[in-house]
Amino acid sequence: MLPQEVIRKKRDGEPLTREEIAFMVEGLTSGAVSEGQVAAFAMAVFFKGMTREEAVALTLAMRDSGTVLDWSDLAGPVLDKHSTGGIGDNVSLMLAPALAACGAYVPMISGRGLGHTGGTLDKLDSVPGYRTQPDNDLFRKVVGEVGCAVIGQTADLAPADKRLYGIRDVTATVESIPLITASILSKKLAAGLQGLVMDVKTGNGAFMPTIEASRGLAKSLVEVANGAGLKTTALITDMNEPLASAAGNAVEVLNAVEFLTGAHIDQRLWDVTVALGGELLVTGGLAKDAAEGRAKIEAAFRSGKAAERFGQMTAALGGPADFMERPSHYLPAAPVVRDVAPQGEGAIAAIDTRAIGIAVVELGGGRMRASDSIDHAVGFTALAGLGAKVGKSAPLARVHARDAASAERAAAGLRAAYRLGDSAPASRTVYERIGR
Repeated sequence: MLPQEVIRKKRDGEPLTREEIAFMVEGLTSGAVSEGQVAAFAMAVFFKGMTREEAVALTLAMRDSGTVLDWSDLAGPVLDKHSTGGIGDNVSLMLAPALAACGAYVPMISGRGLGHTGGTLDKLDSVPGYRTQPDNDLFRKVVGEVGCAVIGQTADLAPADKRLYGIRDVTATVESIPLITASILSKKLAAGLQGLVMDVKTGNGAFMPTIEASRGLAKSLVEVANGAGLKTTALITDMNEPLASAAGNAVEVLNAVEFLTGAHIDQRLWDVTVALGGELLVTGGLAKDAAEGRAKIEAAFRSGKAAERFGQMTAALGGPADFMERPSHYLPAAPVVRDVAPQGEGAIAAIDTRAIGIAVVELGGGRMRASDSIDHAVGFTALAGLGAKVGKSAPLARVHARDAASAERAAAGLRAAYRLGDSAPASRTVYERIGR
């Protein structure tokens, strides 16, 4: 079998066999298929697409390119969620311990931020000592004893995806739904999951800005995941405003701790987290329906059991034992903190959410290239949401910056992201559910 013949076949719009796809993925992993051939293959898929059967075959071949974890020794269902990314999206930090408190096991393998969206691992790197790249023995120990561990992808999990994504990133083929689907799901399948919920964002701060595009991606993810043997549903959720009232790294971790302890809870964040958790408890057989699942997740938060699990996970992975009691003592703080006043007074009628993410990146809290370093202390807090009344005594947000000049630049970017009016559309959270 020759790579160029497989590429030619896909270029001409013909469906590939499972064997042909496995051959390309094996060559991708071993290096037998050149970067030029991988780029040509990705471009052919970008333009010609894939059938559902091809996408399943690609996902499974990429899963099998490395280690596949086995959690069969655990007493409960192995569950996880994946978000397509947004601003102020720190759901994983609350959801993983809440699921653990409800009897699930959550080996959550997360990623770093790139572009305007934040990454869960960058947030956890704000916690002194927390090991986002533990060895496999520690990972298994923490999942088994605490019920959850949020870590980064190891080199031996779906290595084919790492190479393919790197090539897609520089060849303008990232926005292919079959390739996005296989990239996300190969890692989740390699993690040995029994159930998954996808949080597919839609809106001006999302990777997929329209509901139609988000629905197409959600359906692809659900159908391919279930075709590959992983029980999966999806919720399409709103990203026309930040999900939490904080955007950054340490500031989002503090927001999560306040959520877990009940000190401060953003309503939209609560709604999305509870909805995703309810879905997963049904998928894992821990609730009879979504209503019961949501009630159990809410009880885990209100009882303090989710907060307790988060504290245990943090300590077990090397963080401070008293982190939940003294988060501000440990999290890095920016030297310049000031309110951002709006240009005028009125209700917030629209928010350019992506622009807020870019403002965080420009503060140093994100990266435009994978090699960029992160300033974990910077970002925004007290972000006003749609419909909020702002003016002289009610700022848009509070900026946390390294110096006065960067604070002023970020403030200007934030002001430009907000549009004021006499009224505003109702804030939304969950648009629809895509079931298996």
